[in-house]
Amino acid sequence: MPIASPEAYAEMLDRAKAGRYAYPAINVTSSQTLNAALKGFADAESDGIIQVSTGGAEYLSGPSVKDMVTGAVAFAAYAHEVAKKYPVNIALHTDHCPKDKLDKFVRPLMAISQERVKNGQEPLFQSHMWDGSAVPVAENLEIAAQLLDEAAKGKIVLEIEVGVVGGEEDGVENAINDKLYTTVEDGLAMVEALGLGEKGRYMAALTFGNVHGVYKPGNVKLRPEILNQIQEAVGAKYGKDKPLSLVFHGGSGSLLEEIRAALDYGVVKMNIDTDTQYAFTRPVADHMLRNYDGVLKIDGEVGNKKQYDPRTWGKAAEAGLAARVVEACEHLRSTGTTMK
Repeated sequence: MPIASPEAYAEMLDRAKAGRYAYPAINVTSSQTLNAALKGFADAESDGIIQVSTGGAEYLSGPSVKDMVTGAVAFAAYAHEVAKKYPVNIALHTDHCPKDKLDKFVRPLMAISQERVKNGQEPLFQSHMWDGSAVPVAENLEIAAQLLDEAAKGKIVLEIEVGVVGGEEDGVENAINDKLYTTVEDGLAMVEALGLGEKGRYMAALTFGNVHGVYKPGNVKLRPEILNQIQEAVGAKYGKDKPLSLVFHGGSGSLLEEIRAALDYGVVKMNIDTDTQYAFTRPVADHMLRNYDGVLKIDGEVGNKKQYDPRTWGKAAEAGLAARVVEACEHLRSTGTTMK
């Protein structure tokens, strides 16, 4: 199947919320990690989301270019081609974009998709994220409303963040404090500004103690019930059951029961980066340590070409990441749910 059309993506998200499961959203930074993620979703018979951050897009453009839009466009072009060979639907997404990078990343990419749609093509990316967690809520929602209008013109789903995810990602670091918990008032203000789909489709990353990066269970108190409280408050005001499509950020180290509770409360997308980075790197470290004298030309020797061939250790890395994607699908209940 090709990259998901806007209609297919909408159906994916609707099915996930109705079925109380979510799609792993896997951050990638190369063709290798992209291919590994695709294999993982295919092995799990799950549709999925593959995404690039601002840093990932810059990395993809090459070390002497360092241009986020160039990297993102190149990634999407490659993904559109190779995804055709896999029997699952894949949506392409751009991850956290703060205010100072909107004009250098999300807005140019939206313009590309708008032009493609005008020409009868599908959008380049199926969704983009605006990360307004570092600005006041009123400003966050004002910018979100502007972006939602632009996203709708390109048949794109917008993702926003209302609240703060702690920890560090792509150089943006937030303290671990009470701001990690989105309030009911914030949720109601979000819907007042953005509607419930009539102005364009969006997903909301509401925070309930989430932290980016590596942490052990118990270090931060996750409170998934906050998501339910906001869903119920919005639903009561607008006469709809579980009206919001939610996103879970910073899930590394979360207990399975916490993840499953979040799914029950309307989470349809869960970002996974730290765990898959390790799953990709760990087999490489194992290969290098086990084949030390083969991957290095020690004491004037020639080494072993078969052991330092990037394809050798690259295949092991891809297999590790793919297996972690399969595990993520199991945790998020998306295994076997692909639309066929």
